[in-house]
Amino acid sequence: MKKFYITTSIPYANAASHVGHILDPLIADVLSRYHRIKGDEVRFLVGTDEHGAKIVRKAEEVGKTPQQLVDENSANFREMHKLLNIKWDDFIRTSDQKRHWPGAQKMWKELKEAGDIYWKKYKGLYCVGHEAFITEKDLVNGKCQDHQKKPEVVNEENWFFRLSKYSKQIEDAIVSDKMKVMPESRKNEILSFIRGGLEDISISRPRKDISWGVPVPDDPTQLMYVWLEALTSYLSSIGYGQEDDQSKKLLSKWWPADAQIVGKDNLRFHAAIFPGMLLSAGLELPKEIFIHGFVNVDGQKISKTVGNVIAPGVVVDKYGVDPVRYFFLREFPSQDDGDFSYKKLEERHNGDLANGLGNLVQRVAILIDDKMGGELIYENEKRKTKSVKLETYHQAIEECKLHDALGEIWKLVAEANQYIDERKPWVEAKENPEGFLETMTGLIYMIHQISWLLQPFMPGTSERIFKMMGDSGSKEIQDNHKFIINKGEVLFPRLNK
Repeated sequence: MKKFYITTSIPYANAASHVGHILDPLIADVLSRYHRIKGDEVRFLVGTDEHGAKIVRKAEEVGKTPQQLVDENSANFREMHKLLNIKWDDFIRTSDQKRHWPGAQKMWKELKEAGDIYWKKYKGLYCVGHEAFITEKDLVNGKCQDHQKKPEVVNEENWFFRLSKYSKQIEDAIVSDKMKVMPESRKNEILSFIRGGLEDISISRPRKDISWGVPVPDDPTQLMYVWLEALTSYLSSIGYGQEDDQSKKLLSKWWPADAQIVGKDNLRFHAAIFPGMLLSAGLELPKEIFIHGFVNVDGQKISKTVGNVIAPGVVVDKYGVDPVRYFFLREFPSQDDGDFSYKKLEERHNGDLANGLGNLVQRVAILIDDKMGGELIYENEKRKTKSVKLETYHQAIEECKLHDALGEIWKLVAEANQYIDERKPWVEAKENPEGFLETMTGLIYMIHQISWLLQPFMPGTSERIFKMMGDSGSKEIQDNHKFIINKGEVLFPRLNK
């Protein structure tokens, strides 16, 4: 049994979740379920990032304490995961003083002991939206490209981390795929950034300016920079910073992370800053970082100003959890930006789900129910359909091309529906009983394979199909297994426009 430790970036708890937050945990959920099915021992981490200037400012704006605000929004993100049937193993909160703070402070001490922390006066541009210092070359018309706001000019004395010291080691790790950055376009992007020269970064803020965060060890005047301590959550969640034997065993077992799933705006933090911290602290680098694109709504970036912020619960309540999961995983090429609209979701629902998969399962269930008394005893020698080739499906998942993996499943759906049209089993039932039995055995096999492959993507739908068809749900169909049909409700009723 192999271990598989997968993490998502942890969203800021300054506001409730919206559809733009769906991709990180959904991609990670598919990968974690896939590895569980393979028999790997999986640990899947999610959480919330709960410190920083914009948390403080938002709390003041709505008349709450920072703790009240993050408690409320962290609970909202937990609910989002539940709504989407995300099966995480651990949820880390960076405001957790028992679990997270010791790890963040240990990381600080390790960097300092390595001689990589120093004091410096600094003047720079600070983007509160990113909680990061940026440069003039990051601006378009004087504004942050992502947040469309002018950065604040900050003139402070802070602690700095010697990130520049590790530039060559980080570059070598990415080039050699020791730390694999996917897709290739993001690998090239981060290499270009690193080769342009990694600069040392500010890793603290004056407590007098920001009162909400993790204290810097041995310096009561400063708090840790939010990104430095937030990135440490991947370690603190598995015992880093705790001194008991159980925590040390946990860390030893699970680190390094096998896969980290992050959005493209987090590329530099996860593929440059975090590796520098790990190298300084003498820890292994993550094995793989997958970078996905943004979720737009009706062709526009999600923005309160535009008025296109949509809560995940609104969409799930309207269409159901598996249609939503399917839409985001199928419509969005995993590496690129994708566009959400109700129109596109309804087209996918009616086309792929209702007319495609739902229609297939319903047709086969009705035929067995009407023509075979609701039962089919499976005999492999009766199956004349070709065996399903899974290499492309598995390769697509390993490369995190989840839309392509679903595409392979829907090729099977189309093939099975075409097989019905060609064989005309309703005619065979009268004129060629032996041929009819071959046809239905082949269709049962194909539906079994489709349902098995769907498990990581649409677990609820997969379970419903197994139940409808009287399928045991095991990987291979055993000879003489009796499929007893339980039609139930239509899988995906067509939506009216």
